[in-house]
Formats: sequence, C-alpha cells, structure tokens
Amino acid sequence: MRKILIYFILTIILSITVYFTFVYYATYSEGVRAGELIKVSHKGILFKTWEGEISRGISGAQIFSFSVLDSDKQVIEDLKELQGQYVKVTYKERYRTFPWWGESHYFITKVEKEKSPFNFR
Repeated sequence: MRKILIYFILTIILSITVYFTFVYYATYSEGVRAGELIKVSHKGILFKTWEGEISRGISGAQIFSFSVLDSDKQVIEDLKELQGQYVKVTYKERYRTFPWWGESHYFITKVEKEKSPFNFR
C-alpha cells in the first residue's frame, strides 16, 4: 500500500512538472501583424503586466490584443515611442499563459515602425 501511495504522489508531481514545462516553453504559432498602435499600458492588481492593442482596420473593429514580457525592455520602450503610429509586430502565440506574464496568449517579441497603407500623400 505504501509503494502505491509513493508511485501515485510521484506521478502527480511528474504530471504537474510536465504541464508547467509545456506551458512555459511551447508556442502554438509565430507570426507578424501590422496596424495602428492604439494602446500600451502597464496594468494589473496583483501582477503588473504590459498589455497593448493594435487596430487592424479603418473602423477599429479588428483589434489585436497582446502582452509583452517584463524581460523585453527594448520592446516596451519601442512600443511607448511608437504609440499612435502604424507598426509591424512579431509575436509568439502560446497555448496558455501565467498571470505574471499577461492576459493575452500573444506575446510581442519585436516591433518596427511601418509605413501606413492609409496615407496616400
């Protein structure tokens, strides 16, 4: 009976470890999106995270919400500087997220200023 209990506890610990390792390292997709950077904020009650939004349409009906990890200091600074401008962002989509990472499953890894397709001058 004691061996069964030990194997059961070890199985639970191993399962939890595998789950958190998967959530931490696995990405669902990677890609690039472009649009007008309409919001960047540092928000949260218990965990302060960097969150933002990009408008991908003229009417603002298509909003791309994203998070930025605290360790990506250069990305955060670039986003602050490019507020209100047309940008191209490179992101990684994760299966799950931790509360201290952010609200979204999309995490920005790079941001670049882009020429707006709506300026016809």
